Amino acid sequence: MTTPPKRRHSRARSRKRRTHWKVPIPGLSRCPNCGEYKLPHRVCPNCGYYGGGKKEVREIIVIEKEKKSEK
Repeated sequence: MTTPPKRRHSRARSRKRRTHWKVPIPGLSRCPNCGEYKLPHRVCPNCGYYGGGKKEVREIIVIEKEKKSEK
């Protein structure tokens, strides 16, 4: 069991320790259809293309909902 700290750490000391807490940069790949950068194994946000494997090639079509007419 650890004992509680006897004295308070200064802000600088705490922040020095936290400087190495970084979010890793995601690995991006290019879309084979339009060439934009995208996350691998996901639908391209630009053109909606998804090439899952060598045998499987699909294009995802987003259908927008119609706006309800106001009365």
